Amino acid sequence: MHYYQSRNGQAFLALTFFIGGILAVAGILIAFLTLSYVNTGYGVAEEFKAEAAATAGAEDGVLQLDRAGTQFSSGGYTVSAASSTTATVTVTQGSPASGQATILSVATVSGHTKKISVVVSENAITGQISVVSWADVQ
Repeated sequence: MHYYQSRNGQAFLALTFFIGGILAVAGILIAFLTLSYVNTGYGVAEEFKAEAAATAGAEDGVLQLDRAGTQFSSGGYTVSAASSTTATVTVTQGSPASGQATILSVATVSGHTKKISVVVSENAITGQISVVSWADVQ
């Protein structure tokens, strides 16, 4: 009878390790999934902030061109946006064609970079600025 009790104890110990191992793997898996979910949500929020800042920069570039006309050109200036984010805006006259200007707005938030390129044209008679294209640049 003592022989069977030893085997029962060994079986119980093996079963305990087996169940403990399954619980440990399940706990690690839950922790990994939770961490991934949190990181993904944080990354999406930072990407939206970068996009909002780049959009604000592009809109400011259009506004500057509307106010100053074809005389406005910039090697780069900074626009502050919400949540203490900034965008660097570059305005290039005569690009991609004469009578047009290209505005490039770049914003980076926590490693997430968004670039927006806007091409505008100016009516030579009225001086009115028109947006030709507005695109995200990869």
